[in-house]
Amino acid sequence: MTIVIVIIGVALVFDFCNGFHDSANSVATIVSTRVLSPSYAVIWAAFFNFAAAFVLGLGVASTIANDIVDPQIATNEVVLAALIGAIAWDVITWYFGIPSSSSHALIGGFVGSGLAAGGTSVVKWGGLQMPLLGIVLAPTLCLALGYLTMVVLLWLCRNKHPEPMNNLFKKLQFVAAAIYSLAHGGNDAQKTIGLIGALLVGEGFLSQERLARGAIPYWVVIAAFLAITLGTLTGGWRIVKTMGTGITKLRPIDGFAAAMSGGVLILGFTEIGLPVSTTHSIAGSIMGVGATKGLSAVRWGISARIVWAWILTIPASAIVAVLSYWCISFLGRP
Repeated sequence: MTIVIVIIGVALVFDFCNGFHDSANSVATIVSTRVLSPSYAVIWAAFFNFAAAFVLGLGVASTIANDIVDPQIATNEVVLAALIGAIAWDVITWYFGIPSSSSHALIGGFVGSGLAAGGTSVVKWGGLQMPLLGIVLAPTLCLALGYLTMVVLLWLCRNKHPEPMNNLFKKLQFVAAAIYSLAHGGNDAQKTIGLIGALLVGEGFLSQERLARGAIPYWVVIAAFLAITLGTLTGGWRIVKTMGTGITKLRPIDGFAAAMSGGVLILGFTEIGLPVSTTHSIAGSIMGVGATKGLSAVRWGISARIVWAWILTIPASAIVAVLSYWCISFLGRP
């Protein structure tokens, strides 16, 4: 029992790191347009991160717990190795200021440790197609919606004086940031909830039938949302610069369009149980908004660097998880 509690603690540390790593996604647009200072922005984002626990379902948690790796094999060693793989990749990308996906790092880590423990038969390749689809779907749809939203807003404001419109969109950015933060907390915290749920099944504390029905203990839900909220409050400021100014220069109207587009789509993904990367989503939205000013307005070199991080995240975290599982198994031998 003690080791299970310790590993749940490690999972919550990962959740904290997720909030820390991804807080930039929630606040980058509202900070870079100087609507809020960083300290007030993270408080705003953290509040709505936690509020998601009470307004959104647990479809994403169910997908992670049931549809990636057979939960029966999610023992202490498997889950710990998965977490080491995810946390290691998060730390590496945070250090270099690369907005990679904590969500896909966790999925990659879980797949890697599952493969190391039970071979290819324990990985649910059909279920894995959903998050892999999300890698392509989330940034593509967010880019398209960000572009369309910006085109519509520019058309609606075409005969308006810039100053009152600027003031209006500064206020509307509060709404957009709230929706995006609600979506971020709702989708990302559930990945940790799902992994803990699988651990409880693997160690015999929860039946697979209950997990399949989404009956995850409520204390797990609250703990995970609290951890990601505290991480958001701490903030990952290295990535704010990349997301807020590195891709394209943002005005209040741009920040509103990007955050609203990303937030609405992530809420939709969450409702259908699709785990997606909030990093992918907001980066796609920002690219779409920036593209309305011309292709030269988007720094595609930085964007390409981000895309490479997306591509490498699952295999890199999986490899670290495999090595971690082998080390844990070796050290655990009598």
